[in-house]
Amino acid sequence: MSIPSWDLYRTFEAVLRTGSLSRAARTLGLTQPSIARHIDALEQAIGRDLFVRSQRGLTPTAAALELRPYAELLASTSAALLRTAEGSAGAVAGTVRISASEVVSAEHLPAMLARLRHRYPALTFELSASNTLDDLLQRQADVAVRMVQPVQQSLIGRKVAPIPVGLHAHTDYLARRGVPATLRDLADHDLIGFDTETPAIRAFAERFPDLNRAAFTLRVDSDITQLAAIRAGFGIGICQVPVAARDPQLIRVLADCLTIELDVWIVMHEDLSNSPRCRAVFDALVAEFS
Repeated sequence: MSIPSWDLYRTFEAVLRTGSLSRAARTLGLTQPSIARHIDALEQAIGRDLFVRSQRGLTPTAAALELRPYAELLASTSAALLRTAEGSAGAVAGTVRISASEVVSAEHLPAMLARLRHRYPALTFELSASNTLDDLLQRQADVAVRMVQPVQQSLIGRKVAPIPVGLHAHTDYLARRGVPATLRDLADHDLIGFDTETPAIRAFAERFPDLNRAAFTLRVDSDITQLAAIRAGFGIGICQVPVAARDPQLIRVLADCLTIELDVWIVMHEDLSNSPRCRAVFDALVAEFS
């Protein structure tokens, strides 16, 4: 079997990620017929069907799902190679890809990156805003802001100041419904919380049994949407204290009953410690979050 061109794997990964030929074409800057030819060529080269074509679009086959992690690794490695290549030797220049949670990405990083960009005008940023952990070992990101301690030996991590989290509500909501005096009073309020249980959420619910899935009037797994609902006056929800403190309309409730501190770590791969652009971003985030 002849070795397929990398372009074919790149197209395959884009189709998997976007779910259609047209969206993959827009992502890669190619035409839809070119994307279709790449998929056909890759299927012929490996001798296996990768997608089932129907009126609803493309459905990946078992073979495609088996190849997916390797294609994603190729894509992340290629992107990391380009980020590294574009940086001038010894200069704080080029692109740094940062991974962080939704709330950190929306509420903390924009101002920090604006200051960093002012300091280093040759820097550009890619921000992966997701509550899933991007794999730094596979170079899915250069620097990450995480709420869990890194465990891989090849990662460098600096623990910074923790972020306190508590219950908050909009002044309009509290004016309508009153201020709860105890956790048990929450049963008479509209609560905003999670939809899908995870091990961390189950541990939280065991610690605070009054805040369980059945008690929530609005259930959504997006932290950003929960924050938007609190700001809209829907009800009482969990919010980072420093984020709420910026808005005089958001009031913390039951501070004596519920306070959680989120550990914060700034992390990068040890191989990037000598990269001026990555080191500058890492050090700046450590200073900002401290």
